[in-house]
Amino acid sequence: MNNNKKIFKSFIVLLFLLQLSFNVEMYAGKKKEYRVTSYGAVADGKTVNTKAIQKAIDVANKNKGGRVVFSKGTFLSGSIVLKSGVELFFEDGAVLLGSTDPNDYPKYEGIRALVLAHAAKNIAISGKGIIDGQGRELALAVDSLHHTGVKIDPNYNYRRLRPSDGRGKLVSFVKCDSITMTHITLKNSPGWVQCFEQSSNIVVDYVKVDSRAYWNNDGIDIDGCENVRVTNCDVNSADDGICLKSDSPGLQNNNIYIANCTIRSSANAVKFGTGSYGSFKNVTIENIQVFDTFRSAIAIESVDGAEIENINVSNITAVNTGNAILIRLGHRNGGQPGYIKNVSIKNVKAQIPFGRPDIDYDLRGPEVDYFHNPFPSSIAGIPGHSIENVTLENIEITYPGRATKGMAYLPLTRLKDVLENVKGYPEFTMFGELPSWGFYVRHVNGIEMKNIKLILEKEDFRPAFVFDDVNGLVMKDINVPSDKTNQIVLKDVRSDNLDAAALKRKIEPKQNTFVLPSK
Repeated sequence: MNNNKKIFKSFIVLLFLLQLSFNVEMYAGKKKEYRVTSYGAVADGKTVNTKAIQKAIDVANKNKGGRVVFSKGTFLSGSIVLKSGVELFFEDGAVLLGSTDPNDYPKYEGIRALVLAHAAKNIAISGKGIIDGQGRELALAVDSLHHTGVKIDPNYNYRRLRPSDGRGKLVSFVKCDSITMTHITLKNSPGWVQCFEQSSNIVVDYVKVDSRAYWNNDGIDIDGCENVRVTNCDVNSADDGICLKSDSPGLQNNNIYIANCTIRSSANAVKFGTGSYGSFKNVTIENIQVFDTFRSAIAIESVDGAEIENINVSNITAVNTGNAILIRLGHRNGGQPGYIKNVSIKNVKAQIPFGRPDIDYDLRGPEVDYFHNPFPSSIAGIPGHSIENVTLENIEITYPGRATKGMAYLPLTRLKDVLENVKGYPEFTMFGELPSWGFYVRHVNGIEMKNIKLILEKEDFRPAFVFDDVNGLVMKDINVPSDKTNQIVLKDVRSDNLDAAALKRKIEPKQNTFVLPSK
């Protein structure tokens, strides 16, 4: 693990140098300005300025690059294509307002978005202005076209009453190199807010996302990208906050640095997947504040064959968040399962509520469809494919307790009945009722837990830890409520190394015997 950390630090240094070089080149000297008003754009919030804005971009690109400037005012527009060497700059008070007419968003190279780019280099969006997609109004217009028969969506989701095609994204860059997004505010997307796909050398810094307009409002999506730095961002999104994806085999997410961000989400805060066909390697996530988030603060998932390794997560604070940590290796798609190995999670403090934490959202994520007790953090592979080499250190999680056998009861003698759900959609609720309140660990080869403190606000009849089919378990400085014994359950655990405090709370369930943790 130490050699991997040294290699990874070298990657980070290289990434910083690449980004510094790009930023110096991008912003050195005074760039020629092309004001959109000089090309016929009108900032009245009513005139559709698509052609005028595009003309300014095209002229700047033809003249080897420059800054396309939006002055104070509201510029209504349909889809615009950002081209190589061009920066969109928004002065304070400038708003790019998305049209609510679906016909204003034709696909370009398979992309549908308000601001898009394909195979462009040295592009940027910056300034203190706002890009507002009017996503709910646009999505409802698309929805109306389907129901009136004007434009039928063959993949319309009748269960959730939402169209799948035509909504598009707010910002979408595909196969681009050297991208900078700084200080801009992104609001009200009809779909994903900003998506970077198969691109490299990306800087997203001091970007504010405020998008709870409609379904699938992911804050920041990184899909098969390399050399990415996301820092100092404030994300408030109706779906996953910052999401690493690999939606096609062969796509690689390598050398990713995410830090100093605040996230509020009606799904997960920081997530790997769900699309996980390619690789996720050499990723550092640190100094993240999470609050009022429905699902997991950190979710690391390989369910479509992805290779996930050398992941370092540290300094995470999560308040009023449905789950602290989920690490899941499954086999939903792909010829064979991928792998997850060499994952380090340190310095995490989380508080889990009893009810759903996103209750004040106007657009809430779908709840599970059965009664359940509070869920623990989970680290789970599948039979024959174990997660490898996980380190958890300096972790403090406060749980609500209040579990009841009357709602759902899974005794320790029935650990085999916990759902494997090999092909399931990865979420912390995917296993159904779980037999522990703090951590549930299954099919893992090598896990070290050091300085773990678990706090209960109310009584919980379950043990704090359940380990099932685990090889190489190390537990040191484990702190659970002082009035609790029999809090660490070991089933098919090989090569365990527990310190004295952990040994006092250890039990090994026998066949046809249920041991009730004492109070």
